[in-house]
Amino acid sequence: MFSNLNSRAILSVTCAVTGFVIACCLLLYTFIKTDLVKLEIEYTADLADTVVKSTRYAMLKDDREMLSNIIDSIGDQQQVEHVRIFNKKGLIMFSGDEVELSRFIDKSAAGCTECHASDKPKSRLGTMEQARQFTNEKGADVLAITTPIYNEPDCFNNTACHFHDSESELLGTLDIGLSQAPLKRTLGLLQTRMIMFSVMVLFLTVSVVYALLYRQVFLPIKHLADFTEKGTDATLDEQLPEISGEVARAARSFLEMAERVKTLEKECRKKDAETKPPGPTDS
Repeated sequence: MFSNLNSRAILSVTCAVTGFVIACCLLLYTFIKTDLVKLEIEYTADLADTVVKSTRYAMLKDDREMLSNIIDSIGDQQQVEHVRIFNKKGLIMFSGDEVELSRFIDKSAAGCTECHASDKPKSRLGTMEQARQFTNEKGADVLAITTPIYNEPDCFNNTACHFHDSESELLGTLDIGLSQAPLKRTLGLLQTRMIMFSVMVLFLTVSVVYALLYRQVFLPIKHLADFTEKGTDATLDEQLPEISGEVARAARSFLEMAERVKTLEKECRKKDAETKPPGPTDS
């Protein structure tokens, strides 16, 4: 199957183009996936910050009922897997899931180790350090953000909110987790489209390259092969085929060689005739 030049050449081109397209698509998919995950983390962090600001008034007024209603409303959103507020001891004070209330957070769980890796917990983390990805007990992939709730002058100077003094830097933490199902659907759709695009690019590239090779290389070589297979005498009586470039040079070289061979044959026959001894009839 791959004994002729056409098959070997197109096989090499196909393998090279396939490898190049696959490598480029994998690299592009990795970059896009990283950017999408980063955007999802930033969106979740902004959402957590919005929740903290939304609950600020209820916290200052020590209105636990309003705060509980806000958390419940956020927890009812379709993409929200969990939302909870726990104090600096890890006790869950408010949660979208009533079962979690009055439970302590596992400090060795994902998302807690960043702050509690040392004896003195960190009070400030960057946005990317606050994020964690995991699979919850329901089997859903979750992207969660833990946002610290800091002590501010309005907190310790407020008569309604009198539980914290000015020495406390951290009052509690908001933990909110969003389902990654929409992101996974987007990545799946992107992957499918990139595969289709890669197949299309591969098919078009190989087709165009083969057409160019056939027109510029394979066809001239075929003409040259047909021209040289006719034999020396027949070749000298015909015009060169319509070829150009290096193939034309090879054809002209073959033609010159054929002419020299024919001249040498004539000279050899002439010498043989001159040196041939006379026969009985010659005397």
